[in-house]
Order: sequence, then structure tokens, then C-alpha cells
Amino acid sequence: MCQRVFRNFDPSLRTQEKAVEYVRALNAAKMEKIFARPFVGAMDGHIDSVSCMAKNPNHLKGIFSGSMDGDIRLWDIASRYYLQHLTPYSASHHVIADNLSVSWPPRCCTWSDSVYRWTYSCIMWYRLHQLAAYVWKNAFWAVDHQCDGNLFATAGAQVDIWDHNRSQPVNSFEWGKDTVISVRFNPGEPNVLATSANDRSIAIYDLRMSSPTTKLIMRTRTNSISWNPMEPMNFTATFGSLFSQKSLIHGSVANEDCSCYSYDARKLDEAKCVHKDHVSAVMDIDYSPTGREFVTGSYDRTIRIFQYNGGHSREIYHTKRMQRYTLSTNNYVLTEICHQHRVFCVKFSCDGSYVISGSDDANLRLWKANASEQLGVILLYQSGCIITRIPTLLQLLPRERKNHEYREAVKNRYKHLPEVKRIVRHRHLLKPIFKASALRRIMIDAERKKDERRRAHSAPGSIPRESIRKKRIIKEIE
Repeated sequence: MCQRVFRNFDPSLRTQEKAVEYVRALNAAKMEKIFARPFVGAMDGHIDSVSCMAKNPNHLKGIFSGSMDGDIRLWDIASRYYLQHLTPYSASHHVIADNLSVSWPPRCCTWSDSVYRWTYSCIMWYRLHQLAAYVWKNAFWAVDHQCDGNLFATAGAQVDIWDHNRSQPVNSFEWGKDTVISVRFNPGEPNVLATSANDRSIAIYDLRMSSPTTKLIMRTRTNSISWNPMEPMNFTATFGSLFSQKSLIHGSVANEDCSCYSYDARKLDEAKCVHKDHVSAVMDIDYSPTGREFVTGSYDRTIRIFQYNGGHSREIYHTKRMQRYTLSTNNYVLTEICHQHRVFCVKFSCDGSYVISGSDDANLRLWKANASEQLGVILLYQSGCIITRIPTLLQLLPRERKNHEYREAVKNRYKHLPEVKRIVRHRHLLKPIFKASALRRIMIDAERKKDERRRAHSAPGSIPRESIRKKRIIKEIE
């Protein structure tokens, strides 16, 4: 008969316990880097740049993608095959513009000056049928639907609020004369929405009021907005201006603002957090379902994952094909082209386990949200032959799960020590991005020194110190 032996936690009996745990923390950090394989696969089928995506909150596997040639496809993330190709009955290729935007639910998308709505059955969710078309006098740049309701909003020359059963907008908001390029409903408060425009403004609207609520004027244009699903009063905005490919290669992009700013809608005079690391304009942003982190896609051809309250990214994703390729034929090289595979849209999966990105190489790419997470393969057979391999997250055994939790615990306990901290924080950067980041730091330091010298040679108090959280804000209008 076995007798259970209880462990004695007296530190005097094990004088080397901290040293052993420190070595285990080092090994855990190194093993995490060794097994980091974030890229899962690519989904190709579009023939033009992928400009937008939309998730299906009712089905984990479904995602929409829209390209700049007006092509909309419904994809199955598990098998990485597209299920349906959507084309409006009344649209022709001659009127389709490249300002395409998709929203779910209830399956709305915009082409030029039209909005089309699809529906599906509960049994066959991957078979959609067009229900209605809404035509208006202005071109649409974006569309978004309430999380629970019959209203959806379109952005363009103005912000229009539509009802499913009406052929004309039920309400319209206009604040300024510039084009509104993005619109997002608040997931927790369905009557509140935020927009961004070409005049570098962020506006908040309340459908229960007849006029806009608040407008924030920034120094640079806001490309995208995303609300935190767990903290509905907070949202994060992406900033940056576009520039040529040549300027990125030579590193002259450091003078642009390439950061994300998190705000509290109740107090817009100061950002809650500034998220840095990108070296070019941030094109899109999306929060995870937990609200603890968000993913961004940038014009510098990289994807980064940030903590909701972290100033720097915890992960950076890129592939070789997203950076450069060589065009050759007949065994000799014709030319070498630096790809403009800019990332235009990113989305978290509905379970927060994956990240999907779309770029202008006409591909969607599937990434793991946790780069070192174990990934298994499910084989599908037909007539005794393997027809496809579907990646899936492995279900760990109790012993494996306990070992994994222990490694994470010791790594978190010793994360402040220099060696562990260096390994955990290390990320491989591409040479153009590394050089652009170095140049950006030099220019920021030069600007800081210039301000210090100007302040030192001026009257005391004449040049106040300005926080970085307030520096990008010009004024707030109510």
C-alpha cells in the first residue's frame, strides 16, 4: 500500500530552489520562441487587393472578404476554402468602385452608391440570398450595423442611418464637408456610433439626439476605429498618412504618426494609452472578443498584436512573400520587384484564437493569436483518400495542461529579470522596418532635444510641457 508523502516547503531544506526555478523560467522562455509558428495558411481566390473583411458572430468558421474589384466571398476558416461568391443582381462590373465595405449582421455591403443586404437560413448558413438593395445619391465609403436592431449606418459625404424596411435614410448627420471614411457602432450601446473623416476628425453620434455629440480634431487622419467589446465606453483609433513605397524603403516615414490611441468616450481631451511600434500608417484595427488585446494591420506590411493597456506590441507577424519576390521566366531573371503587399484589413476570430489579415496581394492569411500554441491537424477522408487537412488547436491532456501552466507561472514570476525579459521581448524585425524604427527613434530624440533647448532659452513657464497623450489633439468640439 502506497503512502502519500507531503512536500515540505521549508526554504532551509532546499537552498537552490530559486536558482532551479530561474533556470526553468529561462528554458520556458526559450522553448516558447523555438515553437513559435504563428502562420497557419493562406486563402487565395481574389484577383485584386483585399480591402475589407467582416466576421460572422453566429458561426465561428464564417468570414467575409471584399476586394477592390467588387468581389465578395464567404470563406470557411477551418478548411480555408471559399463557400460562396456574392454578386448583386442589379450591379455590373462597370459601376463597381473600389470603396467596398462589408458588415455583419445582417449581411450588408456597399458598392459605389448602393447598399445590398443578404440573408441566410439557420440550417444552411453558408448559402445567402439577396433581400434588398438601397440606392442613394452619394457614394458610400463604409457601412456598419447595430449589434442588435434593424438600423445600419453608411458613411460618405454624410452619415446616414437606414432601416431595413425603408428605402431612404431615416436620419442623416453632417458635421463638416469632408468625406467620412469609417463608421462603427458601439457594441454595448447600440444607439452610439463613432466616425472618422478626411478632415482628421473623430465624431461621436447618438441616435437619440438630433445633432452630433462630440467632435475631436487630430493632427493626422484616423483610418479606422474599433470599440472595446468589454468596455463599451472605450475605443481605439488608428492614425497615419499614406506615402510612397520608396519613402518606406529609405526610412523617411518616421515623420508620420504611426500609432494607435485609446480614448474614453466620456473624456476625449486626453488619450488613455498610446500604442507604438508601427513605422507606417496603421490601416485597420480589431479587438479580440475578450477585450484584452487588439490586432492592427499596417502599411509597413506587418501585423501586430497589442495589449489593450500596453504601449508596445507583444507580437509582430510577417511572411517572406509579403515583403519581396523575384519574377523570372525561361531560367533567367527579368526583374526584381519589391511587393507592395500592404495589409489593409485585419480581424480576430470570434473565439479569439486566430487572426485573419487581408493585403493587396489578393490573399487572406490565417495566423495564430498565440504564436507558440500547439496546433494539430484533422484529416478528412473521402473514399479512403485524404482530401484536406484542417488545422485545429490541440486539447491538452491534464498532465500537459498542468505542465504548461507551471511554465507560464515561473516565466511570469521571473519576467522582470534581465535575461528572461530579453528573451521574452525579443522579436525578429525585417531590415527595412528595423532601419525605419531606428531612424524614427533618432528623429523623436532630435525633436525632444529641440524642445528642451527651446524651453531652456525661454522665459520660465512660457513653453509648457505637453503630454504625448494630448500632443496629437488639436481641439475638442461639443
